[in-house]
Amino acid sequence: MEAAGEGYGLEINAEVDERLHIEKSTEAACKFILHLKQKFGNWTLAAAAYNMGENGLSKRIADQRATNFYDLNLNEETSRYIFRIIAIKEIMMDPEKFGFYVDDNDVYPQLNDYYTVHIDKAIPNLGDLAIQHGTTFRLLKVYNTWLLGTSLTNKSGKRYEIRIPKK
Repeated sequence: MEAAGEGYGLEINAEVDERLHIEKSTEAACKFILHLKQKFGNWTLAAAAYNMGENGLSKRIADQRATNFYDLNLNEETSRYIFRIIAIKEIMMDPEKFGFYVDDNDVYPQLNDYYTVHIDKAIPNLGDLAIQHGTTFRLLKVYNTWLLGTSLTNKSGKRYEIRIPKK
């Protein structure tokens, strides 16, 4: 959610959404879920809070006088979310047991063939930046999903790391 993302240092506006930045959003999500685990005391309640909101879960716990996820009457979405996480955990521990055989050819290729440029000024047109670095707007967006539009005004002069795919 936007407020949680911003609370963990992610920039979210009309041009930039760092919730789509794989490393930054993963780090923020991990910090958030650890906070929830510390607050609620276990991973199951932390996952429920992650799904339905920290305040929402706190209210349900107080209203229902419950201390255990499995004693709570929660909305259908959160209830399914927890059981899906448990199912995914079990599958990931032994995928073949559940009929999943993942070959190296079945996974997405890593996007690790890039170099980074540091930008601390406005970029009127990301297409021009792409051309300047010998790539396309499309590939620039694939490597920088957090850039939402076709420009970056950067009024604050923030330093951004933009990945440029190698030729």
